Amino acid sequence: MLELMDTRQGTENQHSYSNGNTLPYTGFPFGMNFFVPQTKHTNGSWFFHPRDRVFQGFRLTHQPSPWMGDFSHLLLTPLSGAFQNADIHHYQSSYRPESAIYQPHYLQITQARYQIKNELVPTTYGAILRSNYRDSNLPGLSLHLPGKGEISLDSNKKQISGYVSNFAGCEDPNFKMYFIMTFNHPIDQEHTGFFQGDNPFTPALSASGEDQHFLIRFLLNQEEPLETRLATSFISSDQAEWNLNQELSPFSFDTLQKQAADAWEYYLNKIEVKNGDFSAVKTFYHCMYRMFLFPQKFYEINQQGEPIHYDTTSKRVKTGVLYTNNGFWDTFRTVYPLYSLLIPDEYEEMLRGFLNSYRETGFLPKWLSPDERGLMPGTLIDAVIADASQKGIARDLIPELFEAMVKTASTVSSKPTYGRQGIEDYDTYGYIPSNHHESVNHTLDYAYSDFCISRVAKELGNKEIEQMFEKRAYNYLNIFHEETGFMRAKDKQGRVEEPFNCFSWGQDYAEGSAWQSSFAVFHDFAGLINAYGGNKPFREKLVQLCNQEPIFETKGYGFEIHEMSEMAAIDFGQVAISNQPSFHLPYLFTYAGDPASSQVLLKQLMTQLFTSSPTGYPGDEDNGSMSGWFIFNSMGFYPVCPGTGEYVIGIPIFDSITIHLPNDKKIEISTKFNQPPFNFVHQVTVNNATYNKLTLEHDLLIKGCTIDFQLGIVPPNKDYAETDLPYSLSTDSAASEYKSNV
Repeated sequence: MLELMDTRQGTENQHSYSNGNTLPYTGFPFGMNFFVPQTKHTNGSWFFHPRDRVFQGFRLTHQPSPWMGDFSHLLLTPLSGAFQNADIHHYQSSYRPESAIYQPHYLQITQARYQIKNELVPTTYGAILRSNYRDSNLPGLSLHLPGKGEISLDSNKKQISGYVSNFAGCEDPNFKMYFIMTFNHPIDQEHTGFFQGDNPFTPALSASGEDQHFLIRFLLNQEEPLETRLATSFISSDQAEWNLNQELSPFSFDTLQKQAADAWEYYLNKIEVKNGDFSAVKTFYHCMYRMFLFPQKFYEINQQGEPIHYDTTSKRVKTGVLYTNNGFWDTFRTVYPLYSLLIPDEYEEMLRGFLNSYRETGFLPKWLSPDERGLMPGTLIDAVIADASQKGIARDLIPELFEAMVKTASTVSSKPTYGRQGIEDYDTYGYIPSNHHESVNHTLDYAYSDFCISRVAKELGNKEIEQMFEKRAYNYLNIFHEETGFMRAKDKQGRVEEPFNCFSWGQDYAEGSAWQSSFAVFHDFAGLINAYGGNKPFREKLVQLCNQEPIFETKGYGFEIHEMSEMAAIDFGQVAISNQPSFHLPYLFTYAGDPASSQVLLKQLMTQLFTSSPTGYPGDEDNGSMSGWFIFNSMGFYPVCPGTGEYVIGIPIFDSITIHLPNDKKIEISTKFNQPPFNFVHQVTVNNATYNKLTLEHDLLIKGCTIDFQLGIVPPNKDYAETDLPYSLSTDSAASEYKSNV
C-alpha cells in the first residue's frame, strides 16, 4: 500500500483555516520521533506547507497538533559553502515539491541550491539521513537547537552528542531530549563550529546556550554519500547511544528502509479495500496511515531489555511503558474502537501506559504532550477504558483502571490541569454551573463518563458503584431546556441566561454552539428522545439541525475561530462534521427510527468532504480521530457509544472490504449497487441471513463474519422494532428520571 501514499494529505493549513492541520510525518508506527521537512520557521506551529517551494531542513518533531505546539524539536539541514550568519533564510534552499517523495517510511528531497539529494528513513528512536553532495566546497550539516541546548563533538568517533530543551508545556522545567549522531566520513574540525545569535562564526568542538546553530563540516569521499545516523532519548546520553547501537549501527540504509516499510505494511494491510473509484481507496489508506501515528511511545528499552521512561512529575526514570501525544476528547470516539478490532494487543499496552500516568500523577490523563496539559472538557479516557472492558481487552488492568476512574471522578485536584473541573459543584447541583467555562460540555461529558464507570463496575460486579454512577449518568437531563430543545447552561440557582442565542459559540459550549453540543448523550438517546416528547419532535429538531444555513455568532470567543469558518465552508447546515462534537450527529436519525436519513447524510459527507489531497479533511484531523470517522463510516458501521460494544449501521462506500482480525478471522463486507444514485441501504444480510437490527455487536464482528449490503435508490418501506434500534441506557423511565432529577 505504501506506493499509494503521500503523507501531505490534510497539510495545507493556516491558523485561521484547517484542511486537517496535519503534518507529513515520516516515522515508525507509534514511534517516539517523527520527521517533517520544515518549509517556513516564521510560521510557528505551521512550519510546513505543501505549496511552499522552500526547504529549511529535516525537523525532528513531537508536534501532535499546531494548537498543542512542539516539544523536543531540532532541525538538521545539509548544505555546502561558506555562511556569514545563522539566519535560516541565509542557508535554506528551494526544492521541487512535485518531485519530492513523502511517504510514511521514506523521505526524499533534493535541494536545488546545493544539488544535494537527501533520503531519510526512520526507526522508532531515530533515523538515518543519506545525503549525496555534488559540491565539494565545505560540505556540511547545520544542526539548529531552538531553545536551550548543548552539543559536543568527538572527531575520533566521528560523532556528536548533546541535548535540547524546548517545549510548549511540561511539568519539568528542565525537561531534555538527548541525542547522538554518527557519521561515515571524517569531520573537518577546522571549519566546524557554531553561530549564536548575531555573533560571528566561532570554530569549536562544543557549544552550549540558547538557540544554537552548530555547523559540522566533513572531509567527504565523493564516491560515497554522507550517512548521518541519529538516535534520541528522554532518559540520558547513555540511553541515546544504546538506542543508536541497537536500532541503527548494525544496519544499512536499505535494510532500515525495508524495516520501516514492513512495519507500515503490517498495519495498512489489516484492511483490504476494493472499489471502482480508486481515489476513494487512496483516501482510505491515507486515513489508515494517520490512525497508527498516535499516541507515540514515550518509553525506551534499557540494556536489560526492560521498558523504562522518564516521569516528568517526579523527575525520575521509572520502569514501565508510557505513551504521549493524545487528547482523549478527540480520540475516544473512533481511534480506540478501531484499535479494539484491529490491534487489541497495542491497545492493551497503551492502557498500561495510561495507567502509569495515573500512578505517577494520581489522575487519569486527559491531554498528554508530553505530560498532562489539561485541555478540553471531561475525562473521556473513561470511554477508552470502558470500551476495552466491554470487549475483553486488558482484563488484568481493568480493576486498577476502574479504581483510577472512580478516583479521578471524585477527587478535587490542586492543579486545574488534572481531574474533573468543578467536580464539587457537579456533585452538589447535578450539573456544572455556568460560572465554569464550557459548563454545558463538562456536564454532558461527565454524565457520559459516569455511564462508562457504571459499565465497568457492572463488569467487575460492584453493584454499589454501578448503581450510583448509573444514576449520575442521567445528569445531562438537568440542563435540558424543554422550551428550546437545547442543553442550556444554568447558574447555581438553576437559572438559564436570557436572551438565548442558539448560534452563539463558546462560553458555555466547547468549539461549537448549542446546535453542535446539545446531542452529546451517547449513552441515552432514548432518554433524550423522551425528553423531547418522542421520535417525531426529536426528528423535527434534527431536520432543523441539517436544513438551515451554517450561521454562527462569535460571542463566546470574540472573534471567528477556525472551526466556525470550516462549518460555514462545508455547507451542511449545523452538522459541523469538521469537528469532533458533530461526529455522531448523522446517526441520530437512526435512533429515531429513520436510518434512511442517516444514510443519505453520511454518504454525502464521506464522498464530498474527504480526499487524499493536501486539503483532504473538512477540519482538524486530531490524532487519527477524523481519519477513524472516515474509515468506520466507509465500511458501513460506526461506534456511536464506546463502552457498549456496539456499532451502529450506516452505509458503506466501497465495493468490498476485508478486515483481518488479530485472531486470524476475517470480516468480509460486500456492497451491491455501490453507485452514486444508490443512497440508501435496502437490505443487510449477515452470515447469509437477513439482518434487521440497526447495530452490529463487537462479539459478532470479532468472531469473523460476512456482511452484505444491498443499496437502493429510495428508502425501503420498513418499520423498526424497538429491539432493532441502537442501545440506550433507558427507555420509558427516562422522562420520570428527568423530572425527579430536576
